[in-house]
Parts: sequence; C-alpha cells; structure tokens
Amino acid sequence: MQAERLVFPFTAIVDQERMKRALILNAINFRIGGVLIRGERGTAKSTAARALAALLPEIEVLLDGAFGCDPGQPATWCTLCRERAENGEEMLHETRKVPFVELPVGATEDRVVGTLDIERAIQKGERRFEPGVLAAANRGILYVDEVNLLDDHIVDVLLDAAAMGVNTVEREGISFQHPSRFILVGTMNPEEGDLRPQLLDRFALCVDVVGVRDAQSRMAIMERNLAYEQDPEGFYQEWLPQEKELAHQIEEARAILPHVHYTRADLATIAVMMADLGVDGHRADLVILKTATAHAAWEGRTRLTDMDIILAAQLALPHRLKRKPFDEVQTSLESLDRRLGQARKQTEEQSPRPAEALPVGEGDPTPKKV
Repeated sequence: MQAERLVFPFTAIVDQERMKRALILNAINFRIGGVLIRGERGTAKSTAARALAALLPEIEVLLDGAFGCDPGQPATWCTLCRERAENGEEMLHETRKVPFVELPVGATEDRVVGTLDIERAIQKGERRFEPGVLAAANRGILYVDEVNLLDDHIVDVLLDAAAMGVNTVEREGISFQHPSRFILVGTMNPEEGDLRPQLLDRFALCVDVVGVRDAQSRMAIMERNLAYEQDPEGFYQEWLPQEKELAHQIEEARAILPHVHYTRADLATIAVMMADLGVDGHRADLVILKTATAHAAWEGRTRLTDMDIILAAQLALPHRLKRKPFDEVQTSLESLDRRLGQARKQTEEQSPRPAEALPVGEGDPTPKKV
C-alpha cells in the first residue's frame, strides 16, 4: 500500500456490506465475472470501485508493452510479446499498480477494443495495433458508469472480453490478440432504464444498493467525507492500517483459493436449488460455485459450507430470478436457507454414497482464519 493513492479508502465506506463483499470476492477470483451495482445516486458505487483498485497488490508486467502481459503466463501474452520472445528478445519486466480504467461516455467499439492500422500493414508490412480500453484495463478494474445507457453492442463486447479473458481484433485478414482479464464493475440507476435480460444474465453478480437510513450511519458518512475533503492525505493515513489489513486478507485468500475443495454433493445442491428457483440456463450455477469457493478462501477455509453457497446465491440471483408483477426478489432470497436445506435433503436421498471431494487445486494448506 502506498500513501500517494489518495482515493477514498475502501475500509472507510459506511455500510453497503453486500456491495463491498461482491467486489472483494471478485478481487479474490477474477474468474467470477464482475458485478453489476444497481441503485440510486450517491450510494458510494463508483467510490467503492476506485477504492478496490488501490487495495490490490502491485503486478509484474512485461516492459515495452501496452497490454500488461504477465511475465509468468507466456500462454496469455499478446501477439507482439509472443513474437518478441520467438525472436529471442530478452523479456524484461517491471512492477506496476493495478490499473483502474473508466469507460469514456459515448465510447465507440474501436475505442473499446482497439484498432489495427491496415494502411501501414499494406504499405510497409508492419502490424501496428492501437490499444483500446480493454488493453488498458487488463489485470485491473474496468468501471462502466450508467452501463444501461450504453449501446447493447458495446456492452456485449465488454462482457465477451470479461468472459473470455482475451481480446481479438481482426481486419482484412490481419489479426491481433492480447489478454483482457479484468474485474468488470458496472453501475446503473434502474429508474433510467434497465438492461436487456440477455445482458443482465451475463453479469456474474448483482447488488441492489439504497441510501443508508440509519441516522448515526448517515452522520458517519458526512463526517468521513468532510474529513477526506479537508485533508485527503491525512485521512488516508488514518485509515492506512485498515487498508493494509484488508489488502493482506485479499492476498491470503488468493493464495488459499486454488486449494478450496467442493464435493459432488455441493454441485448437486446448487443444481437442485437453481432448478427449484426456475433459473434459466446454467451460468448461475457456475457463478455460485466460483463465488462460494472465493468466499471460503476469504474465510480462510479449504472446504465449502452451506453459508458460502447461500451468500454466493444472494449475489448471483437478484437479476436472474423470475419476477411476477409486484413480487419482491428479496423475499425469495430470504428463503435461500430453507431452499438449500431442502436441496441438501433431496441430494442425500438420491445419492446415499459418501460425497466425493473435488479439489479446485492440489495440496491442502492450513490457512489462518482471517
């Protein structure tokens, strides 16, 4: 952690625990697939996204590259870095801060994915790629405000890149590829219009936030914001111990994550729950499993519990549950404990043999409770 990062500290955000949990779990496991935060203005949505980037550990990247390629993952390198390595160049690297990139309002597809200079390729035989937003956000956080007001095609491009972890641009038979692994954070005010269901489902997690109602908490929000405005550096230093502790916990959870085990009974329970709730497709099942394993790692455990699955479902289902007119999604979420119990019972009745443990990774460290 470095004092020059004068963003509002993540740990100083009052309440909004579910939103903060969703962001932290994505930081632990990039493969979850991002989070959509819906709610009224002034509820710390963008503040939390920016603050999360300041928490993440610095990353090693290859020098002379605009794509943040990971020196330890040659299979994911961009086309340019692979060609340099094949030509025998020494692949030097350096340490950088995790990028936080905000999608510009009115961004075009070329601005997002990048462009190939076709004229230069034809005239000089050189492949030149102008990086876009996806390149800048690699291994960091891509923040999209008012995502519901973006063109559907642009949203599709962002979600495809987040899911695939790679961006490929092809023009006139010439192609360029670079890694595009990032935490996608989209925010929106539902009163200004919603996303199409197909796009909603592509966001892994969803959190609905409202303004804090408790008077004491509202006072704390005012006091902390005023203190930050008057002395950003002093305020940051005051919260630095808490920031360092949270950053350390995220690093520990990342180390534990590959060793988290789940069982076939866990898979069956999730599947039965999703079928019982009438959730379409299979994306929710996979998201819940990934999120539950990240939560177990966050808790310092290498085995899933029912609470991991319930908390993951609370984040993965708000935008996927089918609603009849005037129905409240929250009512369904409150019954998840009961539904999980029923799913466990049904799973045990159908499969009396002992559940087989399925490790995410190998080894079984003895993690410290965080």
